[in-house]
Amino acid sequence: MKALSRQRLEALDEQHRRNLGWIARSDSDILVHSSDNPAGYRIPLHCHRHDQLLCAFAGVVLVETERGCWMIPPGHALLIPAQLQHAVEMLSAVDMKSVYLLPGLGDLAGRMLQVLGVTDLARALIGEAIRLRDAAPGTRKAVLVLELLAQEIATLEARPLGLPFPADRRLAALCRTYMAAPAADERLGDWAGKLAMSRRTFTRFFQKETGLSFVAWRQQASLFACLPKLAEGASVTDIAMLAGYDNVAAFTTMFRRRLGTAPRNYMRAATAR
Repeated sequence: MKALSRQRLEALDEQHRRNLGWIARSDSDILVHSSDNPAGYRIPLHCHRHDQLLCAFAGVVLVETERGCWMIPPGHALLIPAQLQHAVEMLSAVDMKSVYLLPGLGDLAGRMLQVLGVTDLARALIGEAIRLRDAAPGTRKAVLVLELLAQEIATLEARPLGLPFPADRRLAALCRTYMAAPAADERLGDWAGKLAMSRRTFTRFFQKETGLSFVAWRQQASLFACLPKLAEGASVTDIAMLAGYDNVAAFTTMFRRRLGTAPRNYMRAATAR
């Protein structure tokens, strides 16, 4: 991934600051925003007074909070609650759209910090809302589109793409090391030994720290590591081997179970603009 120049980073940061100011000054219940972001760009910790639906129309986004990490693949979105500090990293070039909703608007309370599949209708409504924001702001049509968009957001289905991180520093270090170089054949006993714990003690400890079993967390971390590589155009075979799978079929089965589509279909969506 090519490093961004200092001038480019400063321009992106300034644009983000202007966007934050625009959101803070607005008295609208719903706002929409669009931006194209290069691979490698990272938006530092910040928060909004609105709930935010952060959508990846193309590309892969990683959102980090004190509550965990969430990967947003193409055609998906993350619902981020108001006032929650979060950082956003572009793992590939990203066509990002955001919908900002005042807290309490819509039945969203139980859907926060969930990765949601963006329907064709939601995608079309977001695009139209952005167009009308610039061409015909405040018109009856613009208001109706935003109202329908809020209703559609409340119906979006959740996808299992969260990755909680442990608070324990030793375990967190192991988790980050694994994410950097995942291996499907790495065993629970290996991790238990590194923390000088028995398998049983480590199993309970890991579940308490992350809310997931070791196997479930490891599979999710492997998926996280694979998505950016797929978006960059790496072959499915190479990625499966790097992740420690003996064959492409086993990797494809895991991928389809988690994302509901085959890796090659995901690659097509990741590169669509």
